[in-house]
Amino acid sequence: MVNKIEKPVIYSALEVANICGVVNQTAINWINNGYLTAFKTPGGQYRVYPDDLVDFMSSRNMHIPMKLLSTCTNKAAYNSGTLLVIDDDKTFNTLVASCIREKFPELDIIQAYDGFDAGVQLSSKHPRCIILDLDLPGIDGFELCRKINENKEYGKPAVIVVTGLQDEENEKKIENLGIVKFFRKPLKFDELVTVVDSVFQD
Repeated sequence: MVNKIEKPVIYSALEVANICGVVNQTAINWINNGYLTAFKTPGGQYRVYPDDLVDFMSSRNMHIPMKLLSTCTNKAAYNSGTLLVIDDDKTFNTLVASCIREKFPELDIIQAYDGFDAGVQLSSKHPRCIILDLDLPGIDGFELCRKINENKEYGKPAVIVVTGLQDEENEKKIENLGIVKFFRKPLKFDELVTVVDSVFQD
């Protein structure tokens, strides 16, 4: 019996465009300009390996879908199964971490209790998702979101805000920073679990 050879996953320029949310010609331009590594088929069509696409998207601070990460040969480099809980209320932080760990035992759950510690964890662990309190000692949640948006080294994690702040102006401010979801305390954990699930399925 002949063993079936598993073909490596490769993407066409059109598939790259769909993943990145751009038109086909933009993906071709990235390749032609040397921004995105690709090769040509005998028929002259561009093809891109998943690892090269992830490297490109990471360098551009773009959201990287889990389905794309799952096709990479170097999955460990992207810490795609890591979630960071950032809240200075240690009891609440541990409660959230325990809830997520119970529902998603395959995830690596890490915790931070202030903005400075969160920055260190973001730089070293590159979590796929963060659950963020806004009212933090040190660097507050607003500043942390701005840093995430500006610094490609953080890997552009999905941000879920959970806060006790009741000001609607804060909600508008933070939504403009590109968060995935905004929750007010007291938190409905089943709703948080649903959002976390959608982030890691994306």
